[in-house]
Amino acid sequence: MNNPHRLNPTSLKSRFTTRFLRALTKIRAQKPISSSSPTEIFRRYRRIKVAADKSMAYSVRSRRIWSRAMLCKLRSRSYRRQDPCSGRRSGKTNQAIMKKSSNENTTTRREDGVGFVEEADELRQLVPGGETMNLCNLLDETAHYIKCLTTQVQVMKKIADFYSF
Repeated sequence: MNNPHRLNPTSLKSRFTTRFLRALTKIRAQKPISSSSPTEIFRRYRRIKVAADKSMAYSVRSRRIWSRAMLCKLRSRSYRRQDPCSGRRSGKTNQAIMKKSSNENTTTRREDGVGFVEEADELRQLVPGGETMNLCNLLDETAHYIKCLTTQVQVMKKIADFYSF
């Protein structure tokens, strides 16, 4: 019989959970908490946040513009961290990685509302890679990104609930 608590291995939630738990295990093995100083707590927070973002982006794979943009951003951060003295950049640009289509128009105009342009621009800043999207793609990517963030919160809440007892 089917176990209602067992996740579908092909589901987004299952892929994210597996990757995120693996990343948390690596974080815990890297360096145990030696002090509860604010600096140490912030470093640990950042490692967990990056692990959550990276796990979600890899779980979605490269099917979405926002996941490609997030992975590109995370890779460039780790690249700079590994070789801070080097001024070299990766051969690929953000636009090449995100595969911006040639028919996208980045301006959004409506005759009946001026505020719509500002709202779309605000949304572009919230969604990774949103700066290069037309309005239709932006709304589609935003809906998917919200779904993934909701999944991320649900999984993290379950993990916190599990360890709080």
